[in-house]
Amino acid sequence: MLTYLIDDDPISLFVSEQTLRLEGFMAPIVPFTGAVEALAYLLPRLVVEPPEFIFLDLNMPLMDGWSFVEALVPHAAALKGRCQIYLLTSSLALEDTEKARSHALVQGIIHKPLDEDEIRAAVLERNSMVSAAAHKLLVFNNPGIA
Repeated sequence: MLTYLIDDDPISLFVSEQTLRLEGFMAPIVPFTGAVEALAYLLPRLVVEPPEFIFLDLNMPLMDGWSFVEALVPHAAALKGRCQIYLLTSSLALEDTEKARSHALVQGIIHKPLDEDEIRAAVLERNSMVSAAAHKLLVFNNPGIA
C-alpha cells in the first residue's frame, strides 16, 4: 500500500511512520515535511501510481492540509476509489470534523498521535472499498452474476 505521510513536525512524522509500520504498512511510506513538496511529487504520478493512502497534517505553514485537499479537487476522478485521504490533527475543532465529513476527497480525521484502532479502521474501509469495486467490475463484465 503506497502511502504518503505529510507532516511538518519531524517527531510527529517519525512517530506516525512507525505506527503505520507496526500496523502492517510495509509498502513504501513516502514522508513529506510539507504539503507543497508532497503536491509537487504527487501530481505527475497521480494517474500512473496514486498512493492508496494519504495521511495529511491539517496545520502546516505555507500550505495547510485543507489547501492541499482543495488543490486535489480538479484531480478527483483520478483519486476516486484509488486513494483515501485522512486528515491528521491534534485539534478538537468541530468545524474541521464537519468540513471533513462533507468533503468528497476526505475519508475522515484521525487525531494525533495516530491510534492503532483508527489505522485498522482505515485499512478495513479501504479493503471493503476495493472489494465493492471488484464486485461491480465482475457484475459489469458478467451480467448473469449479481
